[in-house]
Amino acid sequence: MAALYHSNRVLLSGFRNLIQRTVVNDNVQKRNLALSSVAMLDKTVLYDFHVANGGKMVEFAGYSMPVQYGKVGISPSHKHVRSHCGIFDVSHMLQSKVHGKDRVKFMESMIVADLEGLTDNTGTLSLFVNKNGGIIDDLICSKTDKGYLYVVSNAGCREKDLKHMKECLESFKASGGDAELEVLDDLALVAVQGPEMAAALQPLVDTDISQLYFMHTVEMNVAGIPCRVTRCGYTGEDGVEISLPSNKAVELCETLMASKAGNVQLAGLGARDSLRLEAGLCLYGSDIDDTTTPIEAGLAWTIGKRRRQLADFPGAEIILKQLKEKPKRKRIGLKSSGPPPRADCLVLADGQEIGKVTSGVPAPSVGCNVAMAYVPSTFAKNGTQLTVKVRNKEVEAVVSKMPFVKCNYYSPPK
Repeated sequence: MAALYHSNRVLLSGFRNLIQRTVVNDNVQKRNLALSSVAMLDKTVLYDFHVANGGKMVEFAGYSMPVQYGKVGISPSHKHVRSHCGIFDVSHMLQSKVHGKDRVKFMESMIVADLEGLTDNTGTLSLFVNKNGGIIDDLICSKTDKGYLYVVSNAGCREKDLKHMKECLESFKASGGDAELEVLDDLALVAVQGPEMAAALQPLVDTDISQLYFMHTVEMNVAGIPCRVTRCGYTGEDGVEISLPSNKAVELCETLMASKAGNVQLAGLGARDSLRLEAGLCLYGSDIDDTTTPIEAGLAWTIGKRRRQLADFPGAEIILKQLKEKPKRKRIGLKSSGPPPRADCLVLADGQEIGKVTSGVPAPSVGCNVAMAYVPSTFAKNGTQLTVKVRNKEVEAVVSKMPFVKCNYYSPPK
């Protein structure tokens, strides 16, 4: 019996060692895989700057990007942008120029905006749409006085957008159109957002910032650096996006942070997400995609009046029919307390599933949770009481008007 007991102990010990080695090896493999995945991510020109400033780097749209900095939480960073000023690295976005005498006609063949009706050095939010009326991506297109259109679209859709634009361009040129696409891979993009943006930026520029209104764009020197500055942003606050040579991006950020005229801090993806959600702004791939139409998404305002009359954009028949007859489903805003709804949480009415949350966060400026979801239009009226299933718990929610906070875009006096 003693020999058998000893034999079993040896066998058991060996089995335990085998399990431990397997677990260790598995953990090492997982760690190496994780490190390999991080190493494979693209990096913006500001990557080392983020790390040096305590940026907690995460994957976003194929890039390693800062979600927050040091011990500063997302909520304090969010509140700082609402009260003062924050710098966001958006260099992962796709920047391009469209040249040629038919550049407006070419871009309008893919999007819903009325570019022809824009005055020089102004821009608009628009949408690439497919033949089914779905949104391929959202973008900002500016009509400059330099003989080109300046276009900024999403990093996560970079390859898809480029493929789409190049295919459309090939067809456009084959039919006699004159247009060319230039991808601006040598430029960085920095967003400076918050009520103290102008105070921080004005001492650094040779242009009167007070004359640069929302969705206006101009070339100017910022701290001696040649830039394109567009008054726009993704936070609901006054702000600008600054396009500049990549090798000057760190210098510009350091100069802005050293400014005594504005309380400027770095801000990451976490604050960017909660700020844009409070402002009722969509994130492509979450709140809108190629199965969502502009009308369902509440983005009918992006469709220019002339474009509606001409009905000459992809999917026009479907989109304009929805505009006239109302869509079967709509993007709505939700407010709730308790555990915050997140993407894919079920939305219920009288215990029955009617939709899903597309994104949601605790909203520091609102004092409750806010979320977006798609539901049948019959449930989309503000004040409608619904419930959201959050981790198997049903949480009461109310359909609420968006934006959830007052937006402070800088517009001309009326």
